[in-house]
Parts: sequence; C-alpha cells; structure tokens
Amino acid sequence: MKISIAQFKSELGAVEENFLTAARLIEAAQNSDVILLPELWSTGYYPTPVENFADKDGRRTKEFLCAAAKKFSVNIIGGSVIVDSGGQFFNRSYVVNRRGEIVATYDKAHLFSFAGEDKVFSAGDKISVVELGGVKCGVAICYDLRFPEFIRKIALAGVEIIFIPAAWSLKRLTPRQILTKARAIENQIFVVFANSSGKSEIINPLGESLAESGRGEEILSAEINLNDRAEVIKTMNLLGDRNLTVD
Repeated sequence: MKISIAQFKSELGAVEENFLTAARLIEAAQNSDVILLPELWSTGYYPTPVENFADKDGRRTKEFLCAAAKKFSVNIIGGSVIVDSGGQFFNRSYVVNRRGEIVATYDKAHLFSFAGEDKVFSAGDKISVVELGGVKCGVAICYDLRFPEFIRKIALAGVEIIFIPAAWSLKRLTPRQILTKARAIENQIFVVFANSSGKSEIINPLGESLAESGRGEEILSAEINLNDRAEVIKTMNLLGDRNLTVD
C-alpha cells in the first residue's frame, strides 16, 4: 500500500488559497493508495473567531474531498477542518474512499487547552475505524497522540495503520518523534503523521521511520508492507500477551 502525506503550512484564514493548495498537492500525489492531509488545512491553526471560518456541516470540505477522491481514484484521509454542526464547532476529519464516498468521520477527542481549543471546540467522544482497500485504519488528530490509552483503544479495534493529521509545533519536535515511535511500537501498528509545520513521518511497527519530510511543502510517500507487521506480531505478540488480571 502506497501512503502519501500532502504536507503544507496553510495561510491563516486564507480559505480559498488553502483549498487551491490542497487540490494541487492531491493531484501531485494521485498515484497513491491513501493520501493524508494535515490538521486544519483549510484555515490554518487556527483563526478566530472560529465561527467566521467554520464549514457549515462540512459541506464544502466533503464536496471537495469526494470530488478529488473520485477523480483520481484514491482514498483520502482529509486531515481536519473546522466544522459548524448545529452551532457546535468541531475539529473534524473526513475519510473518503476511491469512489468519492464519505466512509468515516472523526472529531478530535483531546482538545489542546494550552492553545485554548477547549474554549472554542467541542470534543469528540468516539474513535474512528474504517476499512480502506481491505485494510483496517484508524484516525486520530494531533494532541490525541499524547494519550496512550486512547491510541490503544483504536489499536484494540484491530487497526493496522493509524493516520494522524497534526499542526504540531516544531518547538516540541523531540516529544513528538518519541511519541509516534512509542505508539507504533507498543501497539505494533504503522503510524502515519502529517504535520502542517513539517517533519511529517511514516513509521513501521518496530518504531523505524520509513520516510520523514523536511519543513516545507512536500509530498512524502512510502510503501507499507502489511506482511511486515504480521511478522513482527508473530515474533512478539504484545496485545496478545497483556495480563488483564492485574489489579
């Protein structure tokens, strides 16, 4: 499975320009099985007041992603965007299959209080697991990465790959690099991390980086061999060896 990350730093509040950039990068990465966009790619992270920039019920975003996925016959994990749903604002991700159909949505569950997200966004309360090309995939967003019990819950749903769109400051690059590798190792899954600020990464179940980007606009791609994951688990089955009787 060929995975591509469309990495770019959105212009804050410049929605039209950001949609054009996303369209250009999706076209450039069209020879992929899955394309992942960054967090809040349509607005940047994040303009205020958010109500002036929110996509009402995600209509424009869904129309755009569905059209692009169908045109290029590619699965798209649509990063995340600000969505107004019944007067509540969510940091929401849409997953679209090759036929241009919305097959999953995910609302960011862990809101980054340091940046005031908890004051403007409503938190999601469900994990998101979806099958793309016969492969079970999960979605998390940025700050979710710091919560191992949350990622473990997704892993226990049987996912082989977790996709994480982010707008992670490079001032905190070292913790991010450690956390993505740790989540991959402890759950024996592939982690695909798309960061608007750069240094995106695709990591295998051994915690090894298959590809890492620079800091600017870039298409980052890697071939994921799911048989490699099966071999890792065959050697050492971490989830199977958990002792759930310990108080």
